Amino acid sequence: MLTLGYALRSCEGIAVNWGSILRVWLPLLAGLCYLYLFFVNGPGPHDLTRWIGLALNVVGLTGVILGRYTLGRSFSVKAKATELVTTGIYSRIRNPIYVSGLIFIAGLILMIRIPVLSLLLVPIILMQIIRARREARVLEAKFGEAYRQYRDRTWF
Repeated sequence: MLTLGYALRSCEGIAVNWGSILRVWLPLLAGLCYLYLFFVNGPGPHDLTRWIGLALNVVGLTGVILGRYTLGRSFSVKAKATELVTTGIYSRIRNPIYVSGLIFIAGLILMIRIPVLSLLLVPIILMQIIRARREARVLEAKFGEAYRQYRDRTWF
């Protein structure tokens, strides 16, 4: 029979990456709990529209978390160039956190059934485009041709 003591002893020597836990797994768990509670207890009927909203939420949340995980310590709120990350989800999309965030918000709008809130997407999209362009300038200044080649083979 397995005991907690046995399990802890068998894990000795395994390094725990607390940064990854706090940066990726804890937000993912919190996001999934929120989605479950909102889906079950939120306003409106539980029909196809709500399910589509939930699917968009899960896709958006997954994209945000994957983007944060792939960036690792390179993630920052302010545009700065510490490393040019071109692997994982960043091998296809230059700004997966922005795109995924918009998908998440669209899912929420579908779930809460207040269509006028979709108007919020316009300023959010504009803000994300401005942020992405600002980041692109910083990355191009730091990484030059390597960034330009990366930009040419990826979307947004």
